[in-house]
Amino acid sequence: LVILKWLGLQAMSNAPGNVALVRSLVEHPAFNMTNPNSCYSLLLGFSRSPVNFHAADGSGYEFMGDMVLKVDALNHQVAARLVSSFTTYKQLDEKRQAAMKAQLQRIVATNGLSENVFEIASKSLA
Repeated sequence: LVILKWLGLQAMSNAPGNVALVRSLVEHPAFNMTNPNSCYSLLLGFSRSPVNFHAADGSGYEFMGDMVLKVDALNHQVAARLVSSFTTYKQLDEKRQAAMKAQLQRIVATNGLSENVFEIASKSLA
């Protein structure tokens, strides 16, 4: 539990450029992509960082899109919860909408995508 809290705190940091740290934490021995709670702590924690998830350059969205696709290959339900981070894209400014929409389109276009993730992502685009 302490490790999960630590991962979450690292991921939620609003320190500029935290995307690189979170990317490195995916490779950290404390993170286990096959453990749903580990994914929720790190990845959903990251999606709660307004500075880094919503970075103007789109790097936060790209990272989360990559993670949704990786997790979907392991656990469809966890990936569906992660892709839900993209469902509010229409509430953002035009630049961020475009970046988030591009990730949703990339996710939907992926071969072998689970039905759960496809449904949430495609409905978000509608």
